[in-house]
Amino acid sequence: MVSAHIENALNGQIEVEARSSQYYLSMASWADTKGFSGVSQFLYRHSDEERQHMLKLIHYVNERGGKAVIPSLDKPPSDFDSIQTIFKDLFEHEQRVTRQINEVVDACLKEKDYTTHNFMQWYVSEQIEEEALARNILDKLALIGNDKGGLYLFDRELGAMQSH
Repeated sequence: MVSAHIENALNGQIEVEARSSQYYLSMASWADTKGFSGVSQFLYRHSDEERQHMLKLIHYVNERGGKAVIPSLDKPPSDFDSIQTIFKDLFEHEQRVTRQINEVVDACLKEKDYTTHNFMQWYVSEQIEEEALARNILDKLALIGNDKGGLYLFDRELGAMQSH
């Protein structure tokens, strides 16, 4: 059984994951309409991954005797300046998600809820990968600059990239 405080923290994380999924879905749709089919495929997959992260939390809360709350969400932005802006925003968003996950982990330690702490370690590891991937993409985009040929190859590479 999770405490009310931990249940609230986990429900907050459910909202974070749901918001992430919607945000990346909006980015994917924008990229799709701009001719970046590889980037859009990558972002659609990323959106799906975030939804899976949310579902994992929902199941955990319910299995531990709590009640997962499905959040209502504000509409995410639907227009972006460039592919570079999208991935800069994605990286900054992932950094915020990491901080929020760390807050849940900290709450678990303070309440000595080692079961939930153990469960949350998957999210801690996942965030290391998420941030590294976003940083790597930003580095590639910095190398490419505004070279259209480079952007074309980048788009193809992202479309072929497998989800982790």
